[in-house]
Amino acid sequence: MIDITFKKSYHFFCFVILVFIVSCQPATHETGIISPIIEVNHTAIREGSGMKAITHVSLIDVHDGNILADACILIEDNIIVEIGPCAQIDIPEETDIIDASGLYALPGLIDAHFHLGEILLKRFLARGITSLRDPGAWIESYNNVRASRQDLPRLFLTGPHFDMENPAYPTNCVINRDAAEARLNVKTFADQGASAIKVYFRTSLGLIKEICDEAHSLGLPVTAHLEITDIYEAVNSGLNGLEHITSVGTSLVPKREAEDYKRAILQDNNARRMGRYTMWSHIEFDHPRASKLTNFLVDEQIFICPTLGAFEYQPAEQETDSIKLEGFKNMQSYTGQLHRAGARLVLGSHSWTPYDSIGWAYHNEMELWSAAGIDNRSILRASTIENARFFRIESRLGSLEAGKQADLILLKENPQDDIRSMRKVERVMLNGVWID
Repeated sequence: MIDITFKKSYHFFCFVILVFIVSCQPATHETGIISPIIEVNHTAIREGSGMKAITHVSLIDVHDGNILADACILIEDNIIVEIGPCAQIDIPEETDIIDASGLYALPGLIDAHFHLGEILLKRFLARGITSLRDPGAWIESYNNVRASRQDLPRLFLTGPHFDMENPAYPTNCVINRDAAEARLNVKTFADQGASAIKVYFRTSLGLIKEICDEAHSLGLPVTAHLEITDIYEAVNSGLNGLEHITSVGTSLVPKREAEDYKRAILQDNNARRMGRYTMWSHIEFDHPRASKLTNFLVDEQIFICPTLGAFEYQPAEQETDSIKLEGFKNMQSYTGQLHRAGARLVLGSHSWTPYDSIGWAYHNEMELWSAAGIDNRSILRASTIENARFFRIESRLGSLEAGKQADLILLKENPQDDIRSMRKVERVMLNGVWID
């Protein structure tokens, strides 16, 4: 018990110091301290108390996919203090023991691309998504739901996306007219608790470089929805992530076609709605352009969040749009190709899907990945530890390991056999607390 108490106390002390730094340093650019990335609602998340043991569970290691059968997860307050075979774990007296025989344990899921919906927040948490990032909403847009005192996932917010004049979504963006304005906006949202900065597709390459430089100086990653921006130069400017598989489309077609697409969107934001399907419907994946882009993305190891569900199109009973159908198939196919080549994919739901009921977009995205030929172990890894690395929180979340915070889910079936088993959630724990 002495060893367990020491481990837990040490990690709890570290977390308290982390929270203290975030709470007490009002501006990282004024203090010269790069604050750790932490959820904006960290003080409102309930913390478990006492000892808990989850016994006789099949624990899935998301790093390598191995399963530890008949495992025991020992938790003190909100920290995992020991994991191992049940026969080797000494469970202290007065421990709350949960017999999880027949169940499978995974770390809480992480959603890299969520858009606000109060009902969705509750449903996502109940279905195992314990952390999420909204890449494009004012941080104060979450004030009402945060004030409701209900259990919520860990909220990693970015503030509004960075755009230029004639933005696609005026109410969810901040307009940047020059480098000084862009750098000031990065500092402003960093001070408000932004966990990343999100760049939108009208932003010029020069401003992307300024935004990345400023964000990186504050310890924040930058992700982007590009679509009409040169991906090679944008990534070389310092981007850490790409949102949507459509961000890479113009790099897969001839330059003239890419410019036509860019010009149409600059004239009318809505031109991309059908235009992206038209472009993707005839992309030649055996052309050197495709292999050049794939190799570049693999070499750079930039995080790519495809959000296939946002573009999903299935055959209709009455009339099928063959262009949209072929366009989506190619988006899905290229996502699979990127994975097989070694690209760094992470999973985001985009909150909704036209082909599933409300609240299941995350699980639908997993199934779309599976249909793209991505193996289930990789899907689980992208949903947990890879997303934790994208968020830069892997030291405390993203896997079930001693010393990490106790966010986990129990499933009725093994999702490595069938990814649809992710829909069969038995219990969810957030920060050492079982969620009702």
